[in-house]
Amino acid sequence: YIIVLNKADLGGFKTENDNEIAVSAKTGEHIFELKEKLAAIAAKGQNTKVILGDLLERGDHVVLVTPIDSSAPKGRMILPQVQAIRDSLDGRKLCMVVTEEELPDALGRLRHAPDLVVCDSQVVHKVDRDTPSDIPMTTFSVLMARFKGDLTALAQGAGALTRLTPGDAVLIQEACSHHPQKDDIARVKLPRLLQKLAGGELRIAWSAGKEFPEYDGAYKAVVHCGGCVITRGQMLARLSAAAASGCPMTNYGMAISLAQGVLRRVLSPFPDALRAFEAACAHP
Repeated sequence: YIIVLNKADLGGFKTENDNEIAVSAKTGEHIFELKEKLAAIAAKGQNTKVILGDLLERGDHVVLVTPIDSSAPKGRMILPQVQAIRDSLDGRKLCMVVTEEELPDALGRLRHAPDLVVCDSQVVHKVDRDTPSDIPMTTFSVLMARFKGDLTALAQGAGALTRLTPGDAVLIQEACSHHPQKDDIARVKLPRLLQKLAGGELRIAWSAGKEFPEYDGAYKAVVHCGGCVITRGQMLARLSAAAASGCPMTNYGMAISLAQGVLRRVLSPFPDALRAFEAACAHP
């Protein structure tokens, strides 16, 4: 943090240490120095992790499968997809972006098989079917779990979903607040899939926004969004709070992949996370 003392033009200010600075909004005195201090703090707090750049070598080919449906912002793409594209470009990877309908044709036109296929979780079943088994494949949700949180812990949390039974309590949590859509993922699709996993009705609660209630140890699991609008520190804090309350946490995409029977495949590029999931399934 920085303590900023305004009206330095009036004189009489004495700063005690490096995180204090006297400025004048009137004259502009020390405003440049304040900006430099702010930039230095911001640089220290930046998330230096990459989304997929470390999975591929320079010049490797990645195919990003991005459905265009009612949940996609009109004329734009959702944030994790945009971030993955930028990360690919920064790492000088060859990046192809297609919808799920065009994936088979795109794969057929490539001279060499891609080094990685990444898809939206909502089309993971189709993409798994259309992508040869020898091509590594994952989802944007898995990448975001690694980028914004702790992939191994979230994969372990997914194992708890395999033990859900009718009547269990589950918290579905999203970091942003938005107007629910007709087929909303948090309020319609996820409950349907989770109840399919449990084999009956669940007691589902919802929480939305950057503020959240204390985790209740009665929850058998917490299913969190990808966290694209919060910082990695905030996501890790939520993971830590859930763990302290005895609530296993995973994210939307891993829950969807589990329900579709493809979680092991989309975790396969990350052996530690896959082992954590397998261990959670074997040892409650």
